Amino acid sequence: MYGDCEAISSMGGNLVVSSETLFTSTFQNPNFTYLPLEPLPPMIPKEENGSLLRGKEEMKSGSESELQETTEQPLKKKRYHRHTAHQIQELEAVFKECPHPDDKQRMKLSQELGLKPRQVKFWFQNRRTQMKAQQDRSENVILRAENDSLKSEFYRLQAELSKLVCPNCGGPPVPGGVSFDELRIENARLGEELERVCAIASRYIGRPIQTMGALMPPSLELDMNIYPRQFLEPMPPPILSETPSYPDNNNLILMEEEKTIAMELAMSATDELVKMCRTNEPLWVRNNETGKEVLNLDEHSRMFHWPLNLKQRSSEFRTEASRDSSVVIMNSITLVDAFVDANKWMELFPSLVARAKCVQVISQGVSGTNGCLQLMYAELHVLSPLVPTREAYFLRYCQQQNVEDETYWAIVDFPLDGFHNSLQTSFALYKRRPSGCLIQDMPNGYSRVTWVEHAEIEEKPIHQIFSHFVHSGMAFGANRWLAVLERQCERIASLMATNIPDIGVIPSPEARKNLMRLSQRMIRTFCVNISSCSGQVWTAVPDSSDDTVRITTRKVSEAGQPNGLILCAVSTTWLPYPHHHVFDLLRDERRRAQLEVLSNGNALHEVAHIANGSHPGNCISLLRINVSSNSSQHVDLMLQESCTNKSGSLIVYSTVEVDSVQLAMSGEDPSCIPLLPLGFFITPMELMNDGGCKDEANGHNITTGSLLTVGLQVLASTIPSAKINLSSIAAINNHLCTTVQQISSALSNNCIGSCNEGDNGKEK
Repeated sequence: MYGDCEAISSMGGNLVVSSETLFTSTFQNPNFTYLPLEPLPPMIPKEENGSLLRGKEEMKSGSESELQETTEQPLKKKRYHRHTAHQIQELEAVFKECPHPDDKQRMKLSQELGLKPRQVKFWFQNRRTQMKAQQDRSENVILRAENDSLKSEFYRLQAELSKLVCPNCGGPPVPGGVSFDELRIENARLGEELERVCAIASRYIGRPIQTMGALMPPSLELDMNIYPRQFLEPMPPPILSETPSYPDNNNLILMEEEKTIAMELAMSATDELVKMCRTNEPLWVRNNETGKEVLNLDEHSRMFHWPLNLKQRSSEFRTEASRDSSVVIMNSITLVDAFVDANKWMELFPSLVARAKCVQVISQGVSGTNGCLQLMYAELHVLSPLVPTREAYFLRYCQQQNVEDETYWAIVDFPLDGFHNSLQTSFALYKRRPSGCLIQDMPNGYSRVTWVEHAEIEEKPIHQIFSHFVHSGMAFGANRWLAVLERQCERIASLMATNIPDIGVIPSPEARKNLMRLSQRMIRTFCVNISSCSGQVWTAVPDSSDDTVRITTRKVSEAGQPNGLILCAVSTTWLPYPHHHVFDLLRDERRRAQLEVLSNGNALHEVAHIANGSHPGNCISLLRINVSSNSSQHVDLMLQESCTNKSGSLIVYSTVEVDSVQLAMSGEDPSCIPLLPLGFFITPMELMNDGGCKDEANGHNITTGSLLTVGLQVLASTIPSAKINLSSIAAINNHLCTTVQQISSALSNNCIGSCNEGDNGKEK
């Protein structure tokens, strides 16, 4: 630093460099790296009349000063000499032609300019140092620009590489950079090997063997002989299209300079979440008719002024905001760990989160949780293809803090506004405003969770039957998130418990855990397969009542499901009965036996029972299918799980082979057992009538109803390339309609029977 100042002083002749001029220098970028200069003689200020000069200090160059002889007395002050403008001009002219003069050239210059050879030597030395520093600064600027350019190019290529797919199979590219010539040679070698093996095998069996390409039939009809009744074929529906691959925005990565801004926004979002969780009126106003809390948007805009809330709300977006609180049977550490792990988060909310992943870890935090900031992706769904899914990229921040002498964990999600404004989405735009939960530990391992959901959704048409369910906030609101969380925490607690007695043939705790894991996978598979997540294309059946039946095909080749072509059909119907009545009918194998279309004329007998919740309907059952003695059907078992909470109920079941169940019971990994689940999703609904909130049905006032969604899946072919014909579509459509009719009739008969028993009791 001193070397630069001295060089500037030497170039300026008698010009005095003030502190103001020095601090307004153009070289103020803190990113510049100043190289160490050669050591210079110490600078001692000149004395006049026995006192030090005061005021602005003049900066002297070491090259301009001449040191006194060492023989002089040490108390005598050193004398300084400043070069004239003519001397500096002549020295600069020589420096341009020869930066390194020899002794003769320095001697000549000293004689011409009236300087000592040592002064000339020092001037050239400092001038070379200054020139080198300037060159280093220029090179530093160029290298930093090239580094930023290469970093951006690296991230771009990394994102492009992650999106590459094989043009033939649609899978990921082969690592290692295998050339096409090598693949062609390997393909030709395998073809010759296959022909040689087929030729050898044909000698032993006495007939020619065709290659695998000739064994693939173009199509295969769906066999519906498992159903006892015959169905009439309706009008031909539109041809089903294949499910497209769903693109992801894998190139979303926050740069280093954006991470600091993201951390600042995380602090603001956390502060907003804490206030929204702990503040009542006037921020939250309770609706006297529904009993729900409604967010006061004007008060919210007044309280929170951080950048994401300053944008004007467009009329194209609808605001959803809700708040709820509950106590769950899980400690805060386990809950926080589930929220920062995308896979655990999906398992915790199988009926709400279809897909989730951590795109980028921006900050690791302390011990992986406190202060952790992640860029997340999630796709939220309702268990019906009639409701579009919601996908969002957002930032998730986790922090432990003390509020009014109480320790909380705050988990807040906030949007990517300002970082990436051009996200490519396949669904309606979903802006997730600061949302999340506060978790407070309670005695005995419980936690109090306060949840806030706040989002802006692009207005898109929704099927009429689900319109009230979605617009009222029942589909994606805080009450549903908390209800599902409370239920799943009970299930996890029962999985870890060792003092819960089981009924039936469960030989060991390990067998119990395997059966519960198998059932959990069955639940998740059912939830994903009957919704519109992952870009599944559903086709409406033209002759269905209320246009509520949807069908689709799916090619399956991974483990855990039957390999081949699967045909799936889903229907949603409104029923004028409380959802717990419908749940009790469908979960009880004895009452469900009266539904001929579901039982196929066979009785069901429970051989194992695992209770996994406080409600008696929250359980896992292993049922034996009792076929008639003269039947040729193979005896199988049925795995069933039923669960209910205040936001809805699920009954899911799937047939499994006896050998597979024995494999799970023996402690082996159950992930390889193929499951093709069927089931029901029941949601409570209020009747929305123009004339009032009550309706007349069978002579009784009914104030509540329910939506019943039925999902059926059938293995159409063991060959994925098979095609579905119209008769197969008609068969499963009629089967679905018959199922709904039988459920409605059974509910009606049960309701009439219970009412008659009540009337007889009154007469007595």
